[in-house]
Amino acid sequence: MEFSRLQIGRASPALVEELKVESYGAMTPLKSVASISIPDPTVIQIQPWDRNVLNAIETAIRAANLGLNPVNDGRVIRVPMPPLTQERRKELVKVVHQMEEQAKIAIRTARGNAHGAFKTLKENSAITEDDQRLAEKHLQEKVDKYNKDVEELSKKKDQEIMTI
Repeated sequence: MEFSRLQIGRASPALVEELKVESYGAMTPLKSVASISIPDPTVIQIQPWDRNVLNAIETAIRAANLGLNPVNDGRVIRVPMPPLTQERRKELVKVVHQMEEQAKIAIRTARGNAHGAFKTLKENSAITEDDQRLAEKHLQEKVDKYNKDVEELSKKKDQEIMTI
């Protein structure tokens, strides 16, 4: 999960470095088309290697719905971090819970794919029924572990957002 992209009041390159920017007809991560720096704790500064992508970078930041308002001076883009209001904190907690749910859905999808593969292997007599049950048991243990990890990360991020 990419909780590092959530803005919690201080500037971090992780907020924007993976944003997809249209550059020469291809969608490219921002970190591949620009230098990202933190001149002070509340500002992200983005200096593209080619000024032709300035507007595309600005558009990508606005479209990311991170609550950021980039300022384009024609040479660099400065992204000031707005102070977190209680309302914005609650919105961020909701985003964290959405990300948690997306991660759990991805885990369930992977589990479903693995179950299908186990079933196919058994039908093709590549594994026995006992092997299938054992594999499914191990798979469920991993699924439970990863779901617990996701929940712990989500809870930790919730606390971080609400206490800063």
